[in-house]
Amino acid sequence: MQIIIIFKELSYKINGVCFKVHRELGRFCREKQYADKLEELLQEVKIDYLREVEISNLTVSPKGNKADFIIDNKIILEVKAKKFITKEDYYQMLRYLKSANLHLGLIVNFRNTYLKPKRIVNEEYN
Repeated sequence: MQIIIIFKELSYKINGVCFKVHRELGRFCREKQYADKLEELLQEVKIDYLREVEISNLTVSPKGNKADFIIDNKIILEVKAKKFITKEDYYQMLRYLKSANLHLGLIVNFRNTYLKPKRIVNEEYN
């Protein structure tokens, strides 16, 4: 059985940016501070992204569910700053992936001592 890693190179770059943010800001900032720094570094490494995107139709909107980042129109990146990732966070990501018809989501909890991005795969992706 062969294991295929979805968007391997892009995921690697995103994880590198997240680790850099974690090293620079530490683990006790707010989600918005992490997202602002992520945005700055994504621009530096020239990765295309959309920030705070209305997930139902991928247009920026002041209401509804918003994904923190959609990277290169391929990966949803959710930024968290809490004690631990819950089932609700996982299910939220699955809803976002299905609504946006994207294959991969990353949940990154910056509150952890050691950063461990969680990969969520949309099995219903077509």
